[in-house]
Amino acid sequence: MTRNARFMLKAGLVAVFCAYANVASAAKTLVFCSEGSPEGFNPQFFTTGTTMDASSVPIFNRLVEFETGTTKIIPALAESWEISPDNLTYTFKLRKGVKFHSNAKFKPTRDFNADDVLFTWNRMADPNHPFHKVTPGQTFAYFEDMGMNKIVDKLEKVDDYTVRFKLKKPEAPFIANVAMDFMSMHSAEYADKMKAAGTPDLVDREPIGTGAFQFVSYQKDAIIRYKANDQYWDGRPKIDNLVYAITPDASVRYAKLKAGECHVMAFPKPADIELMKKDPNLKMLTQEGLNVGYVAFNVEKKPFDNKLVRQALTMAIDKQSILKSVYQGAGQPAKNPIPPTMWGYNDKIKDYPYDPAKAKELLTKAGYPNGVEVELWYLPVTRPYNPDGKRMAELIQSDWAKIGVKTKLTTYEWGEYRKRSKTGEQHAMMFGWSGDNGDPDNFFGPILSCDAVKGGGNISRWCNKDFDEQYMKAKGTTKQAERAKFYEKAQEIAHEEAPQIPIAHSVRFTPVRKEVQNFKMDTTAHHYFSKVDLTK
Repeated sequence: MTRNARFMLKAGLVAVFCAYANVASAAKTLVFCSEGSPEGFNPQFFTTGTTMDASSVPIFNRLVEFETGTTKIIPALAESWEISPDNLTYTFKLRKGVKFHSNAKFKPTRDFNADDVLFTWNRMADPNHPFHKVTPGQTFAYFEDMGMNKIVDKLEKVDDYTVRFKLKKPEAPFIANVAMDFMSMHSAEYADKMKAAGTPDLVDREPIGTGAFQFVSYQKDAIIRYKANDQYWDGRPKIDNLVYAITPDASVRYAKLKAGECHVMAFPKPADIELMKKDPNLKMLTQEGLNVGYVAFNVEKKPFDNKLVRQALTMAIDKQSILKSVYQGAGQPAKNPIPPTMWGYNDKIKDYPYDPAKAKELLTKAGYPNGVEVELWYLPVTRPYNPDGKRMAELIQSDWAKIGVKTKLTTYEWGEYRKRSKTGEQHAMMFGWSGDNGDPDNFFGPILSCDAVKGGGNISRWCNKDFDEQYMKAKGTTKQAERAKFYEKAQEIAHEEAPQIPIAHSVRFTPVRKEVQNFKMDTTAHHYFSKVDLTK
């Protein structure tokens, strides 16, 4: 064998060995085909599932959290908690040894402690806090929507690993509220370092948390990259890299899933469900949705300031046609803001019938005998409560035309859609809600209360004192049977005033490839990957 031949053979063997070594130690990368771009990466600012999936779920933790797939509250950054007999004091014992992420601009010098809890809370609660207005134009949506300042009197640091919330009045869903996304814990040390560097807004754009995955990079409307947190307090994830392939079109998501370009897909089209079930490379997971899809009327704008107009447009919509065409058997008609599977649901309420003739009479009575022109914003992304916003909008446009209403259809990119709605720019608007904690309070407060007008979750901008009175009484009562009565009355008021048209409650489906192990659907419609593994 010539020297050159021996060199070539040796080089070939080295190449083969290196290739084998690379395969053997190849990082596990899971690709999730998500349905839209996040509005940002600080979950304090937002309420939508798309944004929480990209921010609070992989990057952050809360003091307490919901067990995946249930609404059972379990310890997280707090190992335990105590509630005083008068239900006014909540004391949390914090977990020790929890590490924050790091990035090119920040290396933490200490573990998570009480200072981080105070920073997280006070930034939302104190208008004079140095980080309250760091990111212009943003509101602390959930905090304000739920009126948390009216609930909590103060938060105290007892010691480095103990914090105490003192409430102004009893609040039945308080522990469940603490488990929600907006209560994701942030690093006070990171904030101090970025402020000293003159770049305080980086805490919102380049997030640092304690979660299972660390933020790496984001290319708008294209891709988000995360890597496993090697020091995660609840055990390092089994996958090394997590990639969100942002794919708004459900058909394209399906094509990527079939081709193996992604492992898990968000919100498939109902028409594709049966095909997916027959694919030997896929598993189809399903769950009753804790959700409602609706059309909201901005009552601050004409003609929606008139209750008769709102009732007329409600009666003009053929929900059964929408269920057949849009949901294709994966939903049921809605008549209340909460789903029928939730306690406190008022089944005695009779839905507005589909009655174009009666609807036209109401329009005439309201002062619009020749009809009226309106604008309807439709969803630009697939959501768990609405699989096809554009198709639904076209059906509603056709229904309203039958009573003389001319409807202009409008939409925006998801982030812009939400941003504009927070300031009240919308006319009529398609939206919906997926429950975050299994309590009726989570539906009534964030989307219908007076506080939620300021926070931007109440896109109807409807503030009704009678409704708020019932809602507040329910929150301040600890016995569920008594709370249910107040919620039932609140539903009667919302039904009569018709600030929104409940359209449907959907069944949710999540297709995953067979190589995906231990993925569970979550009650909140979030997608969790901290315990997921991939097999060959």
